[in-house]
Amino acid sequence: MWADNSVFYQIYPLGFCGAPGENAGVPASRIGKIGDWAGHIQRLGADAVYLSPVFESDTHGYDTRDYRKIDCRLGTNEDFAGVCRTLHSHGIKVVLDGVFNHVGRGFWAFRDVQEKKWDSPYKDWFHINFDGNSNYNDGFWYEGWEGHYELVKLNLQNPAVADYLLESVRLWVEWFQIDGLRLDVAYCLDRDFLRRLRQFCDGLKPEFFLVGETLHGDYNQWVGGEMLHSCTNYECYKGLYSALNSRNLFEIVHSLKRQFGPEQWTLYKGMHLLCFADNHDVTRAASILQNPAHLPLMYGILFAMPGIPCVYYGSEWGAPGDKSQGDGALRPCFDAPQWTDLTDRIAAMARAHRESEALCFGDFRELVLTNRQTVFQRRTERQRVLVAVNADDQPYTAHFDAGCGQAVDLLTGKLHDFGGGSELPPYSVAYWKCEH
Repeated sequence: MWADNSVFYQIYPLGFCGAPGENAGVPASRIGKIGDWAGHIQRLGADAVYLSPVFESDTHGYDTRDYRKIDCRLGTNEDFAGVCRTLHSHGIKVVLDGVFNHVGRGFWAFRDVQEKKWDSPYKDWFHINFDGNSNYNDGFWYEGWEGHYELVKLNLQNPAVADYLLESVRLWVEWFQIDGLRLDVAYCLDRDFLRRLRQFCDGLKPEFFLVGETLHGDYNQWVGGEMLHSCTNYECYKGLYSALNSRNLFEIVHSLKRQFGPEQWTLYKGMHLLCFADNHDVTRAASILQNPAHLPLMYGILFAMPGIPCVYYGSEWGAPGDKSQGDGALRPCFDAPQWTDLTDRIAAMARAHRESEALCFGDFRELVLTNRQTVFQRRTERQRVLVAVNADDQPYTAHFDAGCGQAVDLLTGKLHDFGGGSELPPYSVAYWKCEH
């Protein structure tokens, strides 16, 4: 699967393009801005873009009105097709948000039910009780997503609903040549629908990538076999910032050992989970870390641990954003991309990840672990990479059996000699490549 050795870049288009928060039906061509950033994304080392919702919605994109029309606040279908051509011409694959669990109250089929009640041919597209009423005084009760009644839950066990959604995916591939889907709240989706979606997409386009949003629980429920190719690794997202804030690298390393270690009981060996330091739903990395010097270390672990790394737009130069200030703080419009020392370091990590077989496909083994330092190994039959992290403000000398006398640091190109122990400078990350 192409995604297994890719680096993703996430954009939330409505915020990124400066669209109004409410959809008043006023058209404006804004989505071309994504294409304008293609050179920056390519320079950063990302070769896939995951776009949060782009289709017509009531407000934030996850309350869909029409699955077959680009949101008028962003532009037209033709505008977006041009963006996809630009991204593809830069060697960047396109993954869209598939919001299939629920729709907005402005969704055309739900509006038909509001008007015709029992006489609507779409009443079975939703979970409706005509003996009750809604908070909006619709004259009937319906199920909303996790109590959010602006998000009307779809009945995915209705074949007509599944047919409509799958046909929409087919049109997205035909119109925009997309390469995959990120499934919103995949943990809520009907499992039979997921299996049918996987079978449909397998026949639609070679290596069409399906990754699900999952928060907690056993990821084996949703990934593998007839299900999804990947899912979001929220366990290690939490471990990344928490381990650094508490000066306790045991937390993230033990999570990685639990997920990918050498033991027989390891949960996700061989899986390529989508890994991230932040996204459109959580406080940005630069705001959640207590020590700014830990920011490059967080990305150093992200790009070296098993999985598919994903960078959220703006975070590559350390943009702040606190969830307590609302979604708008997490989904801003930047005038232009910035390039800083952090961006340089992330670009080096992205290049090292994509070009290293061991970092993309290798197993995971801990070699050194203290509260503030770790050295771990990623290895395939042909290559080993040793990853060293020092989260302390003092140098640290790590003693371990490297299995080789010298290695090249993939981030700096410098030769490293393992004789006499390996000195790790304060707040440092190294990726030592050892051939065997």
